[in-house]
Formats: sequence, C-alpha cells, structure tokens
Amino acid sequence: MNRGLELLGRSVVGFITRGKPEARRVDAKALARLQSALRPGDVLLVEGSMKVSAAIKYLTQSTWSHAALYVGETGQFSEQGEPLVLAEVEMDIGCVLSPLSKYGAFGTRICRPQALDREGRAIVVDYVLERLGTQYDLKNIFDLMRWLIPIPWAPPSWRRRMIALGSGDPTRAICSTLIAQAFEAARYPVLPTVEYAQAMDEEDFEEILHIRHHSLYMPRDFDISPYFAVVKPTLESGFDYRALTWAPEPCLAQQ
Repeated sequence: MNRGLELLGRSVVGFITRGKPEARRVDAKALARLQSALRPGDVLLVEGSMKVSAAIKYLTQSTWSHAALYVGETGQFSEQGEPLVLAEVEMDIGCVLSPLSKYGAFGTRICRPQALDREGRAIVVDYVLERLGTQYDLKNIFDLMRWLIPIPWAPPSWRRRMIALGSGDPTRAICSTLIAQAFEAARYPVLPTVEYAQAMDEEDFEEILHIRHHSLYMPRDFDISPYFAVVKPTLESGFDYRALTWAPEPCLAQQ
C-alpha cells in the first residue's frame, strides 16, 4: 500500500472509531460467569457499537462485528490492575491484549473449538501472542467500502471472493483473519470448503477438506462453523429455573 492510501486509510479509521461510546456499567455477576466459562483457545464474539460495527453487522447479516481470542492468564495487567486475557486486533491500535471487562457490557458469544486438545490450544494461543503489536490491515477498510458499493453485475456469492479481505501482508491483520490463521496453524477447521471424492467401486463418499484463505473470514464464521460449539455462561454456571426471582404479576382490573 503506497503512502497516499496509508494516510487515507488512517483518516477513515480515525473517523469510524471516533466518538467511541463511554464505558457502560458492567454486571459483576455476569462478568464472573463469563470469566468462569471461558477456556484458552475460545473465540469471543462481540456485538460492538461503533460506526464500523454497524457496517460489518449489516454486510455479514450477523449480530457479531468483532472477534477476540481468550488466551488465559498472561501475567500482564491493565492500568486498573485487571488481568489481560483477551488477544484482539483493534482497528486504530493493532494486535493487543485486553481485559475481559472491556466487553462485559456488550452482547457476546463464546465459540469453543470442539475436540481441540491441549497441544492444539497451545498452538492457537501462542500463534496470536507472537503477533502482538501487529498493525491493523488498512486495506480491509477499503474492502469494506467496496462491499458497501458492490459491483452491479456481480452476484453476492462472487463478491466475497473478488474482494478477498485484507492485503495479505504478514505484518498486518484484521480481527477475524488473525484468529483464523491461528487455527489454521493448528490444522483445525473453521469453515473449510469440502470436496467429495468417491473411491472406485465404492458407494461411500470421502470428505476432503480444503483450507479457505484466512482473508475470507469474518466474525460470524466462528458462530456458524459446525466445528465450534456455542457456550452459554448462564447454563455453564449451573442454571436452576426454580431459583429465579420473578417480579409480582400486576393485578388484573376487576371486571
């Protein structure tokens, strides 16, 4: 990317990330449930409320506009003394560690890679931690703008491959592609393309998976992936409907 596009990209980033909403009150109990449910290697999807979040949710027809990887205890803490347990790529900063409370007031979803063993989780976590400081891929900004103004003759099913989100520069990343690369390093599928091959004189078909390029992943892909399970903290903490406190029902007016 030449210097002119770099400056333009930073200007666009400054516009769509300015006026970030003030920190909202976090439910301490809900945050504790979220913390207890998370495991290293889990993907935390976030609803988000910035200008760019609305665009991503609209373009992907999904609730989720951002993805972060839960890496567990890192021995690092925020200025407020909170442990930094999430690895994410922020548009105006790059790949950083963040506290869980950062998203405690937002809608979130935990997506857990099923059957991924300890070694695989370590590969995923280490891959992301080794890329702390990586800058956001500003080319992704222009790709999102091109989504907003699609080519009239191109059907929707083609546009994603035509754009191929991200520049492919190994020193840059966007939130979902970095996480997709981490799982790729562990040979764990997210949403691969599937080829069906039939052996000679056999009725059964064999599935052959092809890794899809990491630049084509968006946050919602971890949600719809058949290899990731949705983990609900309320249920994980031992939900008992009989222990709920209901507000008294209003009295019906006398007929």
